[in-house]
Amino acid sequence: METILITGGAGFLGSHVARQLVGMGYRVVIYDSFVQYVSPLESAYQAAMDDRFKDLLDQVTVIRGDTANKADLRRCVVAYRPNRIIHLAALPIADLSNVHSEEALNTIVYGTVNVLETIRDVEFVERFVYASSSMVYGDFQYAPADEEHPKSPKEIYGGSKLAGEIMTQSFARRFDIPYTIVRPSALYGPTDVNLRVSQIFLENALAGRELILHNGGTSRLDFTYVTDAAEGFVLAAFASAAENEVFNITRGEGRSLIEYAEILRDHFPDLQTIEQPADVVRPERGALDISKARKLLGYEPKVALEEGLQLYVDYVRGGMIGQPQMDWGYDSIIASLPR
Repeated sequence: METILITGGAGFLGSHVARQLVGMGYRVVIYDSFVQYVSPLESAYQAAMDDRFKDLLDQVTVIRGDTANKADLRRCVVAYRPNRIIHLAALPIADLSNVHSEEALNTIVYGTVNVLETIRDVEFVERFVYASSSMVYGDFQYAPADEEHPKSPKEIYGGSKLAGEIMTQSFARRFDIPYTIVRPSALYGPTDVNLRVSQIFLENALAGRELILHNGGTSRLDFTYVTDAAEGFVLAAFASAAENEVFNITRGEGRSLIEYAEILRDHFPDLQTIEQPADVVRPERGALDISKARKLLGYEPKVALEEGLQLYVDYVRGGMIGQPQMDWGYDSIIASLPR
C-alpha cells in the first residue's frame, strides 16, 4: 500500500483529494497547520471541517504542522515515508496575499522550498505534485489559455505561485526530483469557507442579499467543481506521463460572473444584482486549455457549472452540521481512476 502525504490536506481541495485517495485504497497522511484565513467571527470553518472529515477521520492520519517549519516537516516525512507528496499548503486567497504578502511568500514560496529540501535528502519520494494556479498567466492574451501561455502575474498570489513553480523545476533539475505542476482555476463546491467569489455569491443569494457584479459581471472564470480538480491532482500524482510536466486542471470553459448569477437565479428567483466599477488589479481570465491533461492523464471533468451549482446549493441549504453526507459525485470519480 502506497503512502500519500498531502500538505494542506485538511483544506477545501486537500480534503477532497484525501477522500478520493482513501476511496482508492491508499494510506493517506494529512499535514496541515489548521490556520483560518477568514475571521472565525464570520466563517463556517468548524462546520466545514466537521463535514470534510465526519466519515473520514478514522481512515487518515492527521499531523498538525506548518510547511514553514522545516524541522517538523522533515520529521513527518521521515516518520511516514510517503511515496508521493501532493503539496497544497498555501495561503489560498489571492486578495489576502496582496494584503499579507509576507505570509503569502512564507506559505507559498518558502513552504514549497522546505518540502523540496526535505525530498532531496530522502530516497523514497517518487513524485512531488505542486499546486500552482491559473493566476500565473495574468491577463489572458488568448483563450483557451494553454500551459505555454505567457506568464505575467498581476498580483502577489500569482507571482508567488509562479516562483514556486520555478523553484520546483530548479530543484528537480539539480536533485533529480520527479515532479508534476498543476494549475487549477476558480474552485467551488461543498465545504469552501475561504470567501471565493462562488461562495460569496451563493451565500449572499441564500441570505437574500444583492450580488455585486464588477463591470457588469463580464469577467470570465474557468469555474471548476472541487471533485473534478481533486481527480486531476490524483491523476497527476500517479500517471507516468505526468512526470516533469505542467497541466491545467480545470473545467475547460470560460463562464462569466453574470452567467453564474443567472444560474443561481434559477434556484433563487428573487435574486437581485447591482453593478460596480471593475477591479483593475484582478487579471482578466477565461477558459483554460485542458487538452494536454486529457491526452496524457485521461482527465475528463464531469461536473458542468449548472450541475455543480445544484450540488453546492443543495449542500449549503442542508445546513452543513449534523446533516446526512451529501452525494458530491465521488463514487463515479473513484471508480474511473486507475489503481
